[in-house]
Amino acid sequence: MIKINLLESITDRPTGAALVESKVASPKTQTLLLALTVFGLLVLGAGYDYVNAKSNRETAQREVENQRRINMQMLAVNKEQAELEKKAQDIQGRIDAIKSLRQSQQGPSAVLRDIKARFDSVPGLYLKSLEQKDGELTIKGISPNEYSVTRFGQSLEFSSGLFTNLNIETQRETVGKEGGDKGAAPADPAMPQVEVIAFTVKCAYAKPQAQTATSAASPQVAKK
Repeated sequence: MIKINLLESITDRPTGAALVESKVASPKTQTLLLALTVFGLLVLGAGYDYVNAKSNRETAQREVENQRRINMQMLAVNKEQAELEKKAQDIQGRIDAIKSLRQSQQGPSAVLRDIKARFDSVPGLYLKSLEQKDGELTIKGISPNEYSVTRFGQSLEFSSGLFTNLNIETQRETVGKEGGDKGAAPADPAMPQVEVIAFTVKCAYAKPQAQTATSAASPQVAKK
């Protein structure tokens, strides 16, 4: 037999907010809500961390790509600079070679010009040979007397440093007969014999530079 307690009215049952409050107050419900809250926070944290990590990764990749591009540009610039430096060195080497060639071409003519000017300043001198080797000049000639040789030596000595380390050797020779002058054709036996001074001058030759002080001493003449 079913019994119904009529003393309990429907108005005594909790409804609305009271019902929700009563359910929330339950320990089981509180545990469930806490678990849901923690799970939701974990999901949000994981999502934020994923998005942040993805953004940082993309930023790092862009930076790496930018650095790689800059590095390639620097390598291209360095390569171009090295090629330009090599071309500049080649051009400078050609310029130096041309200068050296011009100096070597102008050197003998300058020596001949300077020697000729000094020979012309002393009458009676005769140039037999002129040799330049390793910066040293060897001048061979004939003079009617030793005084002319001394004057020629003084013109070399007082040359403002153009001719240095001067050394003169002289030797008396007789010309006018067969064998008297080597290389000359046999002379007429009736021709009078003439005694001359054969001289050899050895010195160092420098290119014309600024005027420098020279020694006042005359060149030493070695007689044989």
